[in-house]
Amino acid sequence: MKPWVQQWQEWSVSYRERGKYTPVGVAFHWIMAALVTWQLFTGWAMQRYLVGAEKLEAYQLHSEIGLTLLLLGALRLLWRLIVPGPINDADNQGWRSAVAHTIHAIFYLFFTLLPLSGWAMWSAIYPARDLYLAGIVPVPAMPFQDFSPELQFWVLETAMDVHVTCVVLLTLLIPAHAFAAIKHHFWDRDDVLEGMLPEVPDTHWHPGGPNYSRPGEPSPAPSEAG
Repeated sequence: MKPWVQQWQEWSVSYRERGKYTPVGVAFHWIMAALVTWQLFTGWAMQRYLVGAEKLEAYQLHSEIGLTLLLLGALRLLWRLIVPGPINDADNQGWRSAVAHTIHAIFYLFFTLLPLSGWAMWSAIYPARDLYLAGIVPVPAMPFQDFSPELQFWVLETAMDVHVTCVVLLTLLIPAHAFAAIKHHFWDRDDVLEGMLPEVPDTHWHPGGPNYSRPGEPSPAPSEAG
């Protein structure tokens, strides 16, 4: 019996050859996109809550979803290392490709710094309470309760500065990322956006003709590219 890693890699070939991400990669992308959007909205909204139990519960839920995003980000990176993404038009050599890969790396950096700084902020308040990963698995607070009050306050302030900075940059980066995807599809007319969509058949939109067909469908003839 083949190792499971090799089985996954062989299973992914039919997707990558058609310029598509696997269903697992697509699910990671859109689930995390939805959770990040939710986090940005709730993070802004809960600043307007009055101090009290409701605000504390909102912070706890926000932190727990953040830890879930940290786990999803790690799993997504592991999946990308095991099952590489497709080679599509965004991978053409040049500065645009370099920028795209840099932005992806920055996203992973934010998926790490934001949850960790939020976890540190939660752990620096007194009394520190456990968080629950995905609402199920208990995650203890970072060991800041043994620090002096001055050091705890420094941790809280530093983590807050990191968190706010990352939020501002992420809020700017997401529209830029979305605009780039839309530009690729409607202006450059390439296959980048379609690679991250579910099984939607291609059309004659591309200058070179259709790049994608469903599994089992014959590839479009070159004469149909017109």
